[in-house]
Amino acid sequence: MNKGDIHIDAGLRPKFLKDYIGQRKVREQIKLFIEASKRKGELLDHVLISGPPGLGKTTLAQIIANELGRNIIFTSGPILEKKGDLAGILSSLEEGDILFIDEIHRLNPSVEEALYPAIEEFRLDIVIGKGSSSRTVSISLPKFTLIGATTRAGMLTSPLLSRFGIVLNMDYYDEDSLKQIIKRSAVIIGIEISDDAAYEIAKRSRGTPRNANRLLKRVHDYAVVNGRETIDKDTAVKALTFLGIDEDGLDTTDRKYLDVLINKFNCRPVGLNTISSALSESKNTIEEIIEPYLLRKGYIQKTHKGRIPTEKAVKKFEK
Repeated sequence: MNKGDIHIDAGLRPKFLKDYIGQRKVREQIKLFIEASKRKGELLDHVLISGPPGLGKTTLAQIIANELGRNIIFTSGPILEKKGDLAGILSSLEEGDILFIDEIHRLNPSVEEALYPAIEEFRLDIVIGKGSSSRTVSISLPKFTLIGATTRAGMLTSPLLSRFGIVLNMDYYDEDSLKQIIKRSAVIIGIEISDDAAYEIAKRSRGTPRNANRLLKRVHDYAVVNGRETIDKDTAVKALTFLGIDEDGLDTTDRKYLDVLINKFNCRPVGLNTISSALSESKNTIEEIIEPYLLRKGYIQKTHKGRIPTEKAVKKFEK
């Protein structure tokens, strides 16, 4: 991604709930909780946002901060390797700030333990000295709201999960919502696109705004190079085919995955480690990016023996 794309992506993200498309239940819930927080004059309870990658969990956190008129500090679980990393961030917070921790399920256990008094009692415990001469010093923290985001809610420990007063569960977007997002993004970027072209991109966006906006920009690139001022359905289909994305939203990696199951292992159950080696992809990428969509589309099944392709997948490869 080049710097231009980064600036465009930031500009495409809605900043307030009035511009937020899709996720109706989540939108209604957080709107109510924000309004209640304002009327009571209290901080918003700690929030957990869960859902697959690409749904806009970070964007929703920023919207919450904007709606409350609060400053937000961003970090992620893997970055916080030791207690000192967390202490540095917590000590820099001001009253009413929002701390956003992405991939919170990947927190180091010692860091997670240090987080408990911070979010329960707004207290930071620091150990001074070593061995028998060590002692714990407690430092008061300004009151803040923690927003955690996770793609793997099942990996959160019970003690951490229980400390979130608000839990928002995001799901994949429907095609109509993605079409609206694409049309909105096209207006912001300055792209002319027909309704049926926007819908064609939406169908192949794997249910996520991130993919929808990425495909819109790549289809626009194709249209520009081929002298098309307006993206119509025909241009969209040709561009998406050129990009290797079929009518079901499957890309080259998806097809390689299915090819491994169907042709290399003759539809027998295959373990995650074997698939990872065959594709030269990390297990995290397979479990969090590739498999959720294939499962949702009914192309694979998970069994106690391993992954197997469905009849639908086999028929697709026969075409």
